[in-house]
Amino acid sequence: MAELRLYRTYRFRDKDPVIDELRTLVRDEGLMKKLDVVHQLSGVATSTLDNWFFGDTVSPQNRTIMAVTTSLGYRRSWTKDGQKWDLEKELRKAAAWDRLHNAAKTNGQGRHPKRKSS
Repeated sequence: MAELRLYRTYRFRDKDPVIDELRTLVRDEGLMKKLDVVHQLSGVATSTLDNWFFGDTVSPQNRTIMAVTTSLGYRRSWTKDGQKWDLEKELRKAAAWDRLHNAAKTNGQGRHPKRKSS
């Protein structure tokens, strides 16, 4: 089984949140019960769509995400969150996270230890 990489700034419990976003887009277009139509529009296999929404897919690939969303008339947009971003502070946080994560691997815990509340 492949290892699922953990990232300090992007974590989720069961499935990537993009799957919920995709489900909402497909539902809003009235196509949740017509995944074959989404396949016809996007070229993404109905089995892939079914695995996103109802199956075991945890983290879909960007190219399939974009194929579906653009076929439904959506486009991606990146927005800065409005908070001041401090490079030095983020580098310290990243180094601390790496030390903690690498210690968990070394200790054989097999998963990232629980994060302290900020």
